[in-house]
Amino acid sequence: MHQAVRHQQDSSRPDTARDTAGATSPPMANNVSGALASFWSDWSVSAVVAGFLAVLVSLSGPLTIFYQAAQAAHLSNEMFASWVWGICIGAAVAGVFLSWVMKAPVITAWSAPGTALLIPLFPGLSINEAVGAYITAAALLLAIGLSGGFTRLMAHVPKGIASGMMAGILLPFGLNAFKGSGTLPLLTGGMILSFLVYKRCFPRYCVVLLLATGAAIAFATGLTHFSGVRLELVAPRLIAPAWSWTSTFSLALPLVLTTLTGQYLPGMAILRSSGYDSPVRSIIVVNSLASLATALAGGITIAIAAITAAMCTGRDAHEDPARRYIAGIANGLFYLLAGAFGGSVVMLFGALPHELIVTLAGLALLGPVTVNLVHVANAPERDAAVLTFLATASGMTLFGLGSAFWGILIGVVAHRLLRDDTPAPASPKPS
Repeated sequence: MHQAVRHQQDSSRPDTARDTAGATSPPMANNVSGALASFWSDWSVSAVVAGFLAVLVSLSGPLTIFYQAAQAAHLSNEMFASWVWGICIGAAVAGVFLSWVMKAPVITAWSAPGTALLIPLFPGLSINEAVGAYITAAALLLAIGLSGGFTRLMAHVPKGIASGMMAGILLPFGLNAFKGSGTLPLLTGGMILSFLVYKRCFPRYCVVLLLATGAAIAFATGLTHFSGVRLELVAPRLIAPAWSWTSTFSLALPLVLTTLTGQYLPGMAILRSSGYDSPVRSIIVVNSLASLATALAGGITIAIAAITAAMCTGRDAHEDPARRYIAGIANGLFYLLAGAFGGSVVMLFGALPHELIVTLAGLALLGPVTVNLVHVANAPERDAAVLTFLATASGMTLFGLGSAFWGILIGVVAHRLLRDDTPAPASPKPS
């Protein structure tokens, strides 16, 4: 609806404009200048900060899994930096393009659950075979996107169950916000108290003020370590792909499954619950093309984000849903910087205490946790939605598949078994 309103406003403008000399400018130039003018008018500090926080959380959380995989593969620092370049540049290009075209905060990232698959496979699996598996997985995801198969899957998942899965995924992040009180009580307690004050007095800028406050407390108490941070540009290194049956069945196919269930399913649920009807088919296609382009640099599958997307699709990013797409563009631009200066960014985030990042992420996700829990409580399939929530929050794993997949499966089965299909009694006909 927001896009329709904006289109009507744009259509009322003349197709041509005359400059001071009286010449007529081409319509294409007007379209570009109008789009740029609209972009700058939609720009906001809160949306940019939301995009930055999404990158911050990605680099301080899922990137640690990627680092563990690099250590298992015995990679050099230069090769790991190339990996970081691949995943960040892929996420940057896809995220900026999708957010700009769809005018929605489409947050992209690398497949975090897919990255976890790498750790037990290395060093038995070669780097070349891993890259070959990345290419195979991206090609399969591209085929799924073009066929529209994922759209048909989403049609069978009720909104309450999708919200239960999202609440279960986000719950550990909210709980972790308070765990730092045992190790750094001053930092954690100060951030929690500041959050309450900012939420009451400056709700729109609550998260950015909380970040500044946490950084100030950490610096004042000597918890930061910026002495080892230096500026370094990344030189990507190309890796020749290799294919084998082992890499295909142990990495490529599980990567496709975990990306669909661990990234696209919750990620699209977040967009839908926030009121964005962005076409998943186009999102999968663009992300798959970005994955193919960056695979040779060591970049694993690019997909829609799940956890970090919740930071950019809610009211904290902007009160107006039509202007939150700026958060998606900002997220991509920060990813671009992270990719170009991959080593420096990792060192910079490593200079901040882990408790600061964890507390910030947990408090920033309070809104999405609340929204999804409300949907669970009010869902017609409430029992199935609660089961989904509990199964997902448990962190269970079975057959190499994570709790998000099993939560959805349990919820859908419960919904089918518990729903009341008894037809309503017919009204008596008047005599």
